[in-house]
This record gives sequence, structure tokens and C-alpha cells, in this order.
Amino acid sequence: MKALVVGGGGRENAIAAALNRSGTEVYSVMKNNNPGIAKMSVEYEIIPETDIDKVAQFALKHSIDLAVIGPESPLEAGLVDVLEDEGIGCVGPTKAAARLETSKSFARTIMRRHKIPGNLDFAAFDEFSRAKAYIKETNKELVIKPIGLTGGKGVKVMGEHLKTKKEALGYIEEIFKNNIGGAGVILEEKAVGEEFTLQAFCDGRNVVPTPLVQDHKRAYDGDIGPNTGGMGSYTLEDHGMPFVRPQDYEAALDIMKKTVAAMKDEGCPYKGILYGQFMLTRDGPRVIEFNARFGDPEAMNVLSILSSSFTDICSGIASGRLNADRVSFYNKATVCKYVVPEGYGTEPKAGKEITIDEKSIENEGAMVYYAMVDKKGDKVYTTTSRSAGRRSAPDSSRESRRHAVRRRRRSNRWLKTANRFINTTLRFGPPRIRGGFLLPEGRSAETWR
Repeated sequence: MKALVVGGGGRENAIAAALNRSGTEVYSVMKNNNPGIAKMSVEYEIIPETDIDKVAQFALKHSIDLAVIGPESPLEAGLVDVLEDEGIGCVGPTKAAARLETSKSFARTIMRRHKIPGNLDFAAFDEFSRAKAYIKETNKELVIKPIGLTGGKGVKVMGEHLKTKKEALGYIEEIFKNNIGGAGVILEEKAVGEEFTLQAFCDGRNVVPTPLVQDHKRAYDGDIGPNTGGMGSYTLEDHGMPFVRPQDYEAALDIMKKTVAAMKDEGCPYKGILYGQFMLTRDGPRVIEFNARFGDPEAMNVLSILSSSFTDICSGIASGRLNADRVSFYNKATVCKYVVPEGYGTEPKAGKEITIDEKSIENEGAMVYYAMVDKKGDKVYTTTSRSAGRRSAPDSSRESRRHAVRRRRRSNRWLKTANRFINTTLRFGPPRIRGGFLLPEGRSAETWR
């Protein structure tokens, strides 16, 4: 089988690796030259993932059987619709179904219309004046989000990022003025609790879950600072989270199943990967957001411990015949940490040469996934996004803390730069235990020599 991987980040590197392990020929298109994906590909082409016509031409040229779409932007552009019209099966929702991610107001409205549990109170606005009036009249602390896509970096919380109503109004005005997200603003009820992620394979009808993941998006130590695309993540060997009770897990999975059923009833069946970001509150799990694809870095965690054939799973998704009995995972804990450019989260600096000793990483029993780097000639350079993810798998959950600390001390052995050093922000979990729960913790910026 020939599979097309669309996208050039760490998530897509993990997808390509999983397909390779299943014995599948990988072809790829990406806007940047990711050396990890390139070396796994029979053929690849450097083109924007949202250039639908060129991606489709590449797929037809190479007689692609199956396409796995990694990022959200080509989903929003309607890549799946075009490829399916050409007879190519896809792991990814159509443009209409992808609105679960690409329109936050659509997702909330679907949950409200179908009375799906776990929804948050919300109000969506396409005019600044109406949003301004709403803010002035309320005494609640709200979460402010652009309705459309922002790469996971557009969310700001009143009382945390925005200390006053004046600051909140200033951010809302900025969203409209700069057309951030491109579709207006949504003001949501602020949920309080512990976050976790549940990702699932979906074929339009069946929903098959993957192990729970907890990621950490804040840029700085102590879970503070702006949201990023994700600084790191972890899973545990029992595929759960210490703070998620069985009934909470079942409630979250039920929300996912009801959402997929609602999409079928709405006439846009959901096929692909459904990512549910949940806040575990005292009233149970509440939906923070849905994503229409794997998380990044969460894909590195779950796909690296997938014991069944990823190609078979993808074929089941595309054909509408997903079989839960053929989906299994190893009982191993995983820790993923990202290396990012200096200033990532605010003003990232690009163009630093970076070299990674892949062999040493593999000898230590870990894996490296290249992310949004760009290979030019025989050299690899940073961009303004994340550079590389390192996924480790200790033998037990208890060992994961010691493992993460030990690997951090050895990191300068596998990451070097031609400029002698590069400043990066390094974060990983789970480094500490608090209140009986395993929780992530940030690490200070490091100088890598």
C-alpha cells in the first residue's frame, strides 16, 4: 500500500514512522523539509499543505491508496473532499466535519443542539461592539478565543492572561482588528480543574480511544506564560491518568461518541482522528475544545506504543469499517519533551543551525521526531516553531520521573549547534508528584552546548 502523509511537523514524523512500521510505502508533502519525514519517504515534495491542487496532483502521480492528513489547515481548505473525489481514502474529516475544530462556535452549537454533556456556556460574536457590550455587562471571568484557527496560541483567560476588563476588551479588539482566526470571537465559561486529552480513531460511526495524554502548553516554568502548540506530554503504562476516575473516563468517551453520532445526524459524518481536550472539574469532564487531528506532541506518545498495524487502522477509518478488536497498545509509559527556538511562545528566533545525534538517542532507548525545522543542503535550521521532540519510554510510570530527569542531564550529548550554542526552552512531564497525582512541570531555559 502507498500512503501519503500531509504535513511537515513532529506529529507527521510520528505518523510516517507508524506507517513505516506497518510495512507501508510512505510518500509525503510538506511546506518545510523535515529530514525525519524525508528519510522515511519513497518520494516527497516541498509544497504548501494548503495548496490543494498540487497535493492532489502529487497523490495522483504516485497512485496513492490512502492519505493521512496531519495538520488542521489543509482540512479547513478541503483537502479531504478533493482527494476523496479522486477515489483516495483519507484519514481526516471533510471540510464540513472539520468545523469541530475550525469553528469553535460550530462545535459548541452542535453540543448544545444535541444536548451533549460537558459543554460550556458560551457566546459568539462577529462584531466588536456586541462583544464589548457583553464583557461590560458580565461579572464572570471568561475564556476569550478567536473562533477560527490560531495554531493553539490564541486563547487568553481573564484573571490569568488578562487581569482587567480593559485588558480583555483590548485583546478582543485586537482579534477583530487583526482578523485573528478570521471568524470573530467566542467568550466561554471558565472551567477550573485538571486538563487531560482523549484522542480517538473514528470511521463516521465507531469511536476507538487511544491512551489518555496530558500535555503542557504554557511557555514558561510553573505552568505560566502564553499558550504554545505544546511543550511536551506524557502517558502512563495503564493508559489512564492518576486523577481521572473510571467514571470520568467513561463520561469523556461518551461525549466523544455522542459528538460523532451528532455529526452523522447533521449530514457530515466524522472520519479521522478526533481529539478531545477535557477539563476535569468537580462536576465531571468538560470540553475545552475539539481538534480534528492528532495532537502534537500527543501523537508521538500514542503512536509510538501502538502495537497493532497503523495502516490497518487507517484503512478501517477510510473505509468506514474500523474494528476496535484490532487496535491495541503496549502498556508502557511515555515522556515527550520538545526543543524549541529561543523566544518560542512570544518572539521566536529562526535560522539557527541544529544537529541531532540520532544514533545516541536510539542507543539510549529513546526516539527523536523532527518538527518544524528546514533542511537546506546537508544542514538543518530552526524555524519560528518547535524544532524536535524526544520521546522516551521508561519501563514503568514510577520510573518515568527518574527517567525524565536523567535524560535531561544527558541532553547536551545529543543536541549541538554549529554556532556553539542555541538558547531553547525545554519542558517535559511528568517530573513531580503532588497530592498523589502525577503532574507536569516546566523547566527553565537551557543553553545547549
